[in-house]
Amino acid sequence: MSDLHLRAEHSASPRVKQAPKLAGAFFYAPSDDGTDENLLVLLHGLGDTHAPFAKLGKSLKLPQTAVLALRAPAVVPFLYEDAWQWFPAFDGLGAPLITPDPTPAIDFLTVALAHLTGPCAWPPDRIHLFGFAQGGTAAAELAVSKWSKDHTALASVVSISGALLSYPTLSTVCPTPILIAHRPPPAESPLPPTALAVLKRTFGSVTESRMSAAREGMPVGRDEWEPIMRFWSQRLSRRREEGLYEVMTGAA
Repeated sequence: MSDLHLRAEHSASPRVKQAPKLAGAFFYAPSDDGTDENLLVLLHGLGDTHAPFAKLGKSLKLPQTAVLALRAPAVVPFLYEDAWQWFPAFDGLGAPLITPDPTPAIDFLTVALAHLTGPCAWPPDRIHLFGFAQGGTAAAELAVSKWSKDHTALASVVSISGALLSYPTLSTVCPTPILIAHRPPPAESPLPPTALAVLKRTFGSVTESRMSAAREGMPVGRDEWEPIMRFWSQRLSRRREEGLYEVMTGAA
């Protein structure tokens, strides 16, 4: 995963952030290089836990970036105990819901975000969300909700195969940049045909990355991760040792 070009911005937030104290299970690790300038929040998919995403976040080794992997708030019914969901996906008989309601995810993540931007002193424009499938939907819905309610924009959202479920009517488009990575047909779980149109109507900056239709699930290999790393490279911030900023240059 290639060198990153890090944007230069001013920040008054502390170099080392306070570790979060959140409800439920989570994993937090400060930046490996000792400067917590960016925060990558990872949201797992339906039926998973935060543990694999904690490993993923650490393995990315993004510069000056702390990692927070959250576990969804609710257990998935009818499955083994360690399977979690951001919002209900099944009815009382175990059948998939035709129109799931993402509100529980938005409510849970809004509380977490308030803690991160309050006691932990993370500026919203330093918080990057990464979510897979249902977690990607939760990330996108949170970004839209924050813009709709108080015009707060986040640093970025990366959604892997997670479409918006709501159809928000905003006075202005959400300025949080979003990358949507998905597997087109004949993949088993392609995005709904209207998903990209809804995202482009809701977000002012939408980057699409089409992954291989011959695979399933998370990005695999350099070819599928490279667009995501490039997207982050355009949006991560870097603080120099003396508190000033520099724009990193190098190979793309």
